[in-house]
Amino acid sequence: MNDKIQSVLNSLPHKPGIYLMKDAEGTIIYVGKAISLFNRVRSYFQESTDHSPKNRSMVAKIDDIEFLVVQNEVEALVLESNYIKQYRPKYNVLLRDDKNYPYIKVALTEDFPRVYRVRSFHHDGNRYFGPYTNSGAVDATLDVLNKLFAFRTCRYDASAWAPPEKGETPANWKLKLLSRPCTQYYIHRCTAPCVAYTTRAEYNAVIQQVILFLEGKHDEVLKGLQAQMEQAAEELHFEEAARLRDRIQAVERILEKQRIINTEGQDDQDVIALAQGDDETCAQVFFFRMGKLVGREYFILQGTRDSSPGEIMSSFMQQFYESSPLVPSEIVVEVEPDDRSMLQNWLKEKRKGTATIGNSTAVTITAPRRGDKVRLVEMVKQNAQQVLEQQRIKWLTDTQKTQLALQEIQEALHLAESPKRIECYDISNTQGTNSVGAMVVFEGGRPQNSEYRRFQIKQVEGPNDYASHQEVLRRRFRKAAAANQTSLSSAPDEDISAPIGESVAEIMRDGEIEEIEGTETTAQAALHHDWAMPDLVIIDGGKGQLNAALAVMQELRIEIPTIGISKEEGSHTKLSTAEEIWLPGAAEPIMLPRNSQGLYMLQRIRDEAHRFSISYHRKLRSNRTFKSVLDEIPGIGPKRKQALLKHFGSVRAISNASLEDLSALEGMTRDAAEKVKEYIGRME
Repeated sequence: MNDKIQSVLNSLPHKPGIYLMKDAEGTIIYVGKAISLFNRVRSYFQESTDHSPKNRSMVAKIDDIEFLVVQNEVEALVLESNYIKQYRPKYNVLLRDDKNYPYIKVALTEDFPRVYRVRSFHHDGNRYFGPYTNSGAVDATLDVLNKLFAFRTCRYDASAWAPPEKGETPANWKLKLLSRPCTQYYIHRCTAPCVAYTTRAEYNAVIQQVILFLEGKHDEVLKGLQAQMEQAAEELHFEEAARLRDRIQAVERILEKQRIINTEGQDDQDVIALAQGDDETCAQVFFFRMGKLVGREYFILQGTRDSSPGEIMSSFMQQFYESSPLVPSEIVVEVEPDDRSMLQNWLKEKRKGTATIGNSTAVTITAPRRGDKVRLVEMVKQNAQQVLEQQRIKWLTDTQKTQLALQEIQEALHLAESPKRIECYDISNTQGTNSVGAMVVFEGGRPQNSEYRRFQIKQVEGPNDYASHQEVLRRRFRKAAAANQTSLSSAPDEDISAPIGESVAEIMRDGEIEEIEGTETTAQAALHHDWAMPDLVIIDGGKGQLNAALAVMQELRIEIPTIGISKEEGSHTKLSTAEEIWLPGAAEPIMLPRNSQGLYMLQRIRDEAHRFSISYHRKLRSNRTFKSVLDEIPGIGPKRKQALLKHFGSVRAISNASLEDLSALEGMTRDAAEKVKEYIGRME
């Protein structure tokens, strides 16, 4: 701790406020809030405090601290949110691209208000709905609204289409109408106030229906449309009544798609759940209005690897509701956020400006443990997990990001050209048992599932990652090494696990294992596959694993760029939560920026190798765990084994059974029963 920091710690007041952690270059790396600045800031530098890896890394980089004192904890929360949005500090949980989410704006301050999409939210007297994560969804919603409610979409200044709504008409004011309506009027998507085909009051009634619909108050919308239809029919305006009937039916069709889940009341609710990935989290929000599910949105938060669920939930709610135009009376969450009471007080203040007359401004945050709300949270969480997986797949298929990532990898690793084929190796075992290796292949930045291979570790005893990596690499590159030495194509290497299995070919399809009975043709095709040589080899591990791998590459005279990537491990001189990329001969790892597309690709490749090795390890462990002595008896297949165990319950009971009892079992024969008795008798 330097003298500058010590002097700040000595001067900290026992008051609420925010604190700004800065590195040696003066960059803000973390913004935090505190009820007592004295207690909170000093806690980072107490040796007795059990800090997370992220906090240890942050504290190691702190060179200076600034703080701002405020009146209360709610002011601290607002100020913290503003600073995070402005500076986007490295160690804060950040809502990705939060400034770019679109909203639907109902421009109430305009004459004959329009309804359109905007990219920012302001407290300016207009109504905003959102934010939405998908611009296409906003456009689709606007299109549906315009079909249901005939409002104008033009950009004309409408102040001269009718006398001012409030106050006296200016002396120089003139009524200036257009000569004729546009096509929107003729297709019944506008009531044409521009040619005075509708009054200001009639048009404003349409806009109120739009607002009610966006608020989820569909019953009120239907009642209003029903009354208009009946009035038009009474006045013998049958065409208008027919159009209103069609709109009522369209609204009802939309409502049929919504699930009424909330049976405990008719208050507005937001339900929030999280799905955590490697260094990012998906926050999924379901919006319930008047008991109906009216919409859902997801948001991606970055830098969440070492953050607790409570911290992530608190950060998300703070950033989301800071820019949300509507705060519901109840927020149901998967995990209770840190600073729950402070958030409730802050949200109550925000709700004062959005709650309708007569409605309570109180806001409750609940983390249910039983009942219907728990099932509701589970549904939202499942959706969040699906979104996170879709985002991963979407990233892998994004050509621009993939090319950028490969270029960044080339520059960071000083490669002669962008790597076309990348192979990554991982080892998985349980305390040294059932040890397996895995190889995943990415070509052009995309996974090639059919090229994945798995290896049973045969020559290494116990948990030895170094030796296991060496065995896998020898088996992978032995054929290439022989070709280098003899300049002749060698015979197929039977030791390579071309998909693993002597009589079963296990082929990766779409990331899942599909077992196919191995015919000679299938097995030979797999064993004779002419593997391309990679442009880059990635070892899942740090400096030790990389050096072990390099020893094999040198032994086989294979000259391929090889690196190690380690997760949440630092060097001897510092702690870091960033990914460490180890290059051959380097004393220290290199660190790519957290928002680097190249780092993102390396993480995805490493995670895919880990997933692939774990899936095979679990399968192998499961097979060995449930292996029975019956598996070794000739003539006893899976169906007979299942029938025997189901009827007798155990191998001991089968041993005690008579030949007659065994042979009488469905699917068994006298000969098979004799083999069972003979074999089990030898085992005993």
